[in-house]
Amino acid sequence: MTTLGVIGSGNVGATVARLAIDAGYQVVLSNSRGPESLGDTVAELGPQASAATSQEAAAAGDIVVISVPVSAFADLPATELAGKTVIDSCNYGPERDGQIPDLDEKSVTSSELLQRYLPEAQVVKAFNNIFYKHLLSLARPVGAADRSSLPVAGNSRSANSAATEFIESIGYDVIDAGSLDDSWRQATGTPAWGTPYGPYSNEQGQPADGETIRNVLAAATR
Repeated sequence: MTTLGVIGSGNVGATVARLAIDAGYQVVLSNSRGPESLGDTVAELGPQASAATSQEAAAAGDIVVISVPVSAFADLPATELAGKTVIDSCNYGPERDGQIPDLDEKSVTSSELLQRYLPEAQVVKAFNNIFYKHLLSLARPVGAADRSSLPVAGNSRSANSAATEFIESIGYDVIDAGSLDDSWRQATGTPAWGTPYGPYSNEQGQPADGETIRNVLAAATR
């Protein structure tokens, strides 16, 4: 059985964990406050979930989802993540992360920055463009007429395939959004960010098919 590691178990990380458990995965959760702080989350998720340190979650995961502030990239367990498919769900927010010149100047994307910190991992961008409540409520089985799509960007064909297989298994179709250099097209403030899945005020969201996501990716400008 595939194990999902989660580093950063806030709204997005915990939601991906819930969907993964529903799809039959084992999940190892972690955060910056230590495994003892995740007792309630693990109890709610059930016996397929456990809490660990970030290093342990990274080592345990066949795939690892990162959901932390960009300012925390330097603290990630690079050694344990070596060789892993790492799904980056993070968005840069200067008001939280502080000013990061390379991102402010748009010389790199936040996922390319993460790849610098994790040189031996294969980083894939996903889950960053959808409100966590919509991520939970819009998941649908394969073949459902109202199944939504999520964009995925990455440089590694094998990692993209692994991330795609995982995302499809937890309720979404996948749209190829290009390389990590292209991942700005699904970043905060772009047409692909949030809007296709409905307003935050509608917690159930609205389905967004592949054509919709392709169109909003194409409409993004820097």
